[in-house]
Amino acid sequence: MSSGDQHRVVVLALDGVYPFELGIPARIFGAADGHYEVLTCTVDGGPVRTNADFTIGVEHGREALATADTVVVAPVAPDRVTQDLPDAVAEALALIRPEARIVSICTAAFVLAAAGLLDGRRATTHWHVTDLFRRMHPRVELDPDVLFVDDGRVLTSAGAASGVDVCLHIVRKDHGSELANRVARRCVVPPFRDGGQAQYIEQPVPEAGAAGTAATRSWALERLDEPLALADLAAHARMSLRTFARRFHDEVGMSPGRWLIQQRVAHARRLLEATDLSVDQIAARVGFATGASLRQHLHTAIGVSPQAYRRTFQTAR
Repeated sequence: MSSGDQHRVVVLALDGVYPFELGIPARIFGAADGHYEVLTCTVDGGPVRTNADFTIGVEHGREALATADTVVVAPVAPDRVTQDLPDAVAEALALIRPEARIVSICTAAFVLAAAGLLDGRRATTHWHVTDLFRRMHPRVELDPDVLFVDDGRVLTSAGAASGVDVCLHIVRKDHGSELANRVARRCVVPPFRDGGQAQYIEQPVPEAGAAGTAATRSWALERLDEPLALADLAAHARMSLRTFARRFHDEVGMSPGRWLIQQRVAHARRLLEATDLSVDQIAARVGFATGASLRQHLHTAIGVSPQAYRRTFQTAR
């Protein structure tokens, strides 16, 4: 168990683990100014085969899971997932303390679901295996459209790089946006990615030479305090409404209106964390008509009021 202010993260590597995702927790949490200690373990303390052409040796066995404040289960190749857990894996997961936070990356959601940890919960996994997941685990409320799901004690993330997203989210949740942004800069990754998995699902690409919407998104981000309608965005992009809406969805994975709300909520969260502005003042700065509108959108996005959110992150600061 961690001591003092250092939070212990234990990463569980299973047979067939993806090496890239296995390294994400150590890379992200290890860049967080000493707030986290990261250990890696296997169910028996021995080397574990990866889905690549090499084996990884670790220094800890499953007993490390009993000391964790946060457990991260790394993903395995899809052909290794099973509906029921091997006895050794089930015994290892049983060592996790009831108050510990549990995180899955990509296909590791199958492991948590097989252990019964996702029953009745909202969760996500890689879009490519969602049909298989639903067949195996119908009691889980699967959301295939998001990069990660924070359901309190249990967090699940989608494929590969979304492991970075969920780990940065945990740093932000534990210690605020300032530290999370600093970690992101050190790791040369975006502190927050727009959209969900829809933008990565195989789909026809826009016609060669077609104009994109990135410039218009940058333009809109500088004007969040203004009333921006779809017609304004389309006019800036010099497209028809229909063409702009279609291309925007192809590139971002959501409608322009939903994206604008998401950006306004994200900006409001930063202001709640870093300033003492009132809710009404923040609402005006991010483009919501009233403080009541901000409260509604924030609650829809993360399930808390502005006051509760501010208390949490000002304490973290």
